Amino acid sequence: MTEETPKKPGAVPTRDEILAFIRNSPVPVGKREIAREFKLKGDDRIALKELLKDLEGDGSVERDRGRRLAPPAALPAVSVLEVVEIDTDGEVLARPITWTLDEPPPRILMQPERRGHPALAVGDRVLAQLSRQKDRVYIGRTIRKLERHGSARVLGIYEMTPDGARLRPTDKRQRADFIVTPANSGDAENGELVVAEVLPSSRFGLKQAKVVERLGDMANPRSISLIAIHSQDLPTVFSEAALEEAGRAAAPTLEGRTDLRDIPLVTIDGVDARDFDDAVWAEPDPDVAGGWHLMVAIADVAFYVRPGKPLDRSAFQRGNSAYFPDRVVPMLPEALSNDLCSLRPGEDRACLAVHLWIDARGELTRHQFVRGLMRSAARLTYEQVQAARDGAPDDAAGPLLSPVIEPLYGAYATLNAARARRGTLELDLPERQVRLDERGGVVAITPRQRLDSHRLIEEFMISANVAAAEALEAKGAPCLYRVHDQPSMDKLESLREFLHGLGLKLAQGPLKPSDFTRILERVAETPEASLVSQVVLRSQAQASYSPENIGHFGLALRRYAHFTSPIRRYADLVVHRSLIRAFGLGAGGLDDAEAERMVEIAEHISSTERRAAVAERDAVDRFTAAFLAERVGATFSGRITGVTRFGLFVELDETGADGLVPVSSLPDDRYEHLEKQHALVGQRSGRRYRLGAAVKVKLVEADPVLGSTLFALLEPGDTDPPWTRELRTGKRRDR
Repeated sequence: MTEETPKKPGAVPTRDEILAFIRNSPVPVGKREIAREFKLKGDDRIALKELLKDLEGDGSVERDRGRRLAPPAALPAVSVLEVVEIDTDGEVLARPITWTLDEPPPRILMQPERRGHPALAVGDRVLAQLSRQKDRVYIGRTIRKLERHGSARVLGIYEMTPDGARLRPTDKRQRADFIVTPANSGDAENGELVVAEVLPSSRFGLKQAKVVERLGDMANPRSISLIAIHSQDLPTVFSEAALEEAGRAAAPTLEGRTDLRDIPLVTIDGVDARDFDDAVWAEPDPDVAGGWHLMVAIADVAFYVRPGKPLDRSAFQRGNSAYFPDRVVPMLPEALSNDLCSLRPGEDRACLAVHLWIDARGELTRHQFVRGLMRSAARLTYEQVQAARDGAPDDAAGPLLSPVIEPLYGAYATLNAARARRGTLELDLPERQVRLDERGGVVAITPRQRLDSHRLIEEFMISANVAAAEALEAKGAPCLYRVHDQPSMDKLESLREFLHGLGLKLAQGPLKPSDFTRILERVAETPEASLVSQVVLRSQAQASYSPENIGHFGLALRRYAHFTSPIRRYADLVVHRSLIRAFGLGAGGLDDAEAERMVEIAEHISSTERRAAVAERDAVDRFTAAFLAERVGATFSGRITGVTRFGLFVELDETGADGLVPVSSLPDDRYEHLEKQHALVGQRSGRRYRLGAAVKVKLVEADPVLGSTLFALLEPGDTDPPWTRELRTGKRRDR
């Protein structure tokens, strides 16, 4: 193949040269830019015009709204985008909201926002400047964030400055402060957390805002949760009608109920739990060798919260409770959640209970739902129950060890063996626990302990949830299934590439949950176990609610519904109502109007669940930043948990806190992001920073107001974590 003779300046370019220039341009171009590139004048510009018309006519190029040229299906230089995903490495991915072609949209990687942080969240919409890197990949730069709900409100700190009052936004996506005039201050005081309305203003200079709600002094540590709550618009005030309805609720009677008060049902919850909505009991099945008879009793919320009433409307709006280190935003008023619907020991409580019979293999053979009246025998904690099981019972658990606790563990062992045979996805990720003092200040951040007593309750609840789904399906009754789809092919391929870089192999073809669990078992007892668990988790589809059943991939179950927490999840309340109606268990069942709205209900509560999860994570991040704020300049050990174009994410070993090492702070070099290898590589030095590498970092910034944590790297990351080399050489294949 011969090389083409270079075109002389001023000569009319060939068709291929024009196409190459248009394809290589990061933005659409016009005739003027092409003529300038090839130094065309006079008649040559007329010839260029005809050539461009031919290229457009045969579909080789397209014109955007500004009549500029780009490759077919290219995106305009300025587009409205929606953030659709934050990938394994923390890259923020977006798509055009107006994409209508059958083929998948181009890949859009958003540049980081304020101070190097990828502050955009899934669901955000932005007006963005796009530059094309190659045919199907764009870089997006946020011009401005578009309001999700048409709301023009901002949450921030009211501060007095030499130039007057300012509102400092708590959202790091907000790039500038707001002016607050004395007339618009709402009597706010310096340092207060406030909600303000953005006022119309000119295009130039700082915008103005008007304080509409004062939330409290930001110096109070308990204000940290308020930022997360208000940032996600979580409802915090019940209507007067809902509170009045809750206040009228009365203790239940035995009328129309099965008397379960002689059965020693117990609640097992965390030390700091205030509402107890599930109780358990078990005994050996006298009719089946090795089998068990279990009972799970759940607070009868449907008895008090009727469809269409004020309490129901309020519960639907919230969708679920949200839990923060210093408070709870409940789905139901305290008169119900902490009193009549809380299964407190020694008090008669209305319940919806299910009898479960399992065989020696842990398979559910039959079940029966009853509406009952129960009396909890004890309020136990996970730690109490586990200590009693391990031979150190206290005064509360001791008398219950033989008649109650030991049978519970016997049934759990059978259920757990069935779970292992079923092959579920076993993601045992450490959860951060924020411990506060009496003032609300953070005293420690520790991994939350995971005991067999936790797993016991989990298995009992799963069995009850399966029974609820089976019962409704058998009756042909409406059901809100908890569904979990299989991972997408794109995410699986990305996961395979990541695992391959660590010397691990994920099977091709259709996968089962157990395939992922085997990968996790391979890395168990290594420092990277948590990292691999997180990456495997990110590869999974998001669980949601749906009236159509597609099964639950992670639990390896054909049908599954949430039944066990109607105090804190609206989905469970709907399932209770459907069971009551299907089995003729009395008043408070699902009505026809609600049955027709199942799709709408499923979509809404899936959304509120995600909203609460974002708020809860945000609060923990902010409390963590508050805890670290006094340790700026300190050195920590950690591990690289994300590698992006704009820097490295590092998780600290001590607290589990994560933050960013901006690429601009790395040793002077030009760094290339090797996406498939999850690495940043210096082009001159060859210095390499890779996912999973152990590092030492210095804390540069910890701001609880913005929820931002920044680190500086003190030593280069290892090319490969040592354990991955051992895997490749076969030294740890037994794992």
